[in-house]
Amino acid sequence: MVDKLNGREIKICCATFYESDIVRMFLGDVLHPGGLALTCHLGEVMGLSARNRVLDVACGRGASAVHLAQHFGCHVTGLDYSQDNIAAAEEHATAQGVSQLTIFSNGDAERLPFDDSAFDSVISECSFCTFPDKVAAAAEMARVLAPGGILGLTDMTVNGTLPEDIQPLLSWVACVAGAGTPEQYIETLEQAGFIDFTVEDCNAALLEMVNDVRRKLLGIELAAGLGKLDLGDINLTKGKHLAKRAVELIESGVVGYTLIAARRN
Repeated sequence: MVDKLNGREIKICCATFYESDIVRMFLGDVLHPGGLALTCHLGEVMGLSARNRVLDVACGRGASAVHLAQHFGCHVTGLDYSQDNIAAAEEHATAQGVSQLTIFSNGDAERLPFDDSAFDSVISECSFCTFPDKVAAAAEMARVLAPGGILGLTDMTVNGTLPEDIQPLLSWVACVAGAGTPEQYIETLEQAGFIDFTVEDCNAALLEMVNDVRRKLLGIELAAGLGKLDLGDINLTKGKHLAKRAVELIESGVVGYTLIAARRN
């Protein structure tokens, strides 16, 4: 399926999926493993402070950008492919009282609409795997970072081939199928000029996220059985199978989640 999609179609597929009401029902507005606690940890690994100009690539609905501005006092620019996400992020920043520290823009990670050396730090959470041209995205992140600036990623990793039985279940496989190993990510970032890598295994955060989805699926199934919820087009059987297989793949090491921080040379 992934081979039949061009780069623009994959970006639209991923953006549409992460905008969906179903995804927000299961994951809330923080659409990555570890939630804001891992976002905060990433900021600490990167050494963020109020002096930093931070770019959040593929910022979604702005939860991480707002949290970083609140916790570290830094100025954060969020960029996302979805215009709806940008509107939601602006509303969230205003509601949380940090609109003076945040700016949100619509754009493409592979063609960042910013000047060279415009930022001290760049983050991207659970997004690098979705970029069809990772080499271009890495080069763009390096370009907009000032010399010595810090890049921080947390992302899905896949060691080997995803089993056939999970590939037709949901459209997000077009995104996840683009994930690589931590070593492949590092190689791509090194080619872009990044050095001094910090790498952390965050598989426990991914496992907790999947188990939380499994608990919610059971609750939805119970509510539907009691006639208190109309599932519409939601296929619980497929959802439960996907969640169960995801746990198996994480525990076997096929699928993982990794934090990578590096410095622009």
